[in-house]
Amino acid sequence: MNSPHLKKGSKEPPGPTQGKLRLYSNRFCPYSQRVILVLDAKKIAYDVVNINLYSKPDWYYDKSPFGKVPAIELENGDVIYESLIIADYLDEKYRANILHSSDPLQKAKDRLLIEQFNRVVNTMTKVLSSIGKVSLADDEVVANGLSSFERELSNRGTLFFGGTKPGMLDLMIWPWCERAEILKIFGNANLLKKDKYKKLLEWCKRMTHEAIVKRSMMDSDMHIKYLQSYRAGRPDYDMILDSSF
Repeated sequence: MNSPHLKKGSKEPPGPTQGKLRLYSNRFCPYSQRVILVLDAKKIAYDVVNINLYSKPDWYYDKSPFGKVPAIELENGDVIYESLIIADYLDEKYRANILHSSDPLQKAKDRLLIEQFNRVVNTMTKVLSSIGKVSLADDEVVANGLSSFERELSNRGTLFFGGTKPGMLDLMIWPWCERAEILKIFGNANLLKKDKYKKLLEWCKRMTHEAIVKRSMMDSDMHIKYLQSYRAGRPDYDMILDSSF
């Protein structure tokens, strides 16, 4: 997972190992983390090829036409990209540990919530990637988004959105919740209020104790260090290289 990020001029690696999927990823990409969470939750065998998003290898465009991560390469050479499409494919293809609700209506409602969360995602991306002060409009988008998920958890009365264990909705929103704490440093210190998001913060704490979450999770200091390099125009994707490299 923490292997060096391949860049322009890097040789294309051999195809996926037999019996494994190939994940083209980036260690600091929340969309890639979504797919890693699904793969780990469903205990699917896979290997990882990390891609430098500022200097992509030419051959990678043959895998993902827009040069985006994540992308999944199957043993037959087919490649699927876009995190939500990959997540749905994996949940339908591999029937162990189903993550979506078995109830079609609930599944549809969860998908609507994931789409709704995209507004929070877009605003967080704007705040974290820019140096300017967060606007009142940005503050309101994040606050309203988090409030709706606070109410949803309260209405469900469950430990996770998926019930007694994390489901697809939990995994699809987690990468940005993991990064939400650093909004206090890079955005507005009032965005996250413990008294306002009690249920959601309790959910966050429970998520950090889940084995599948721990595997890909990074602490705030590491996210901050990466963002500082990104804002300086020199994103350091390889700051946490695996000791085996």
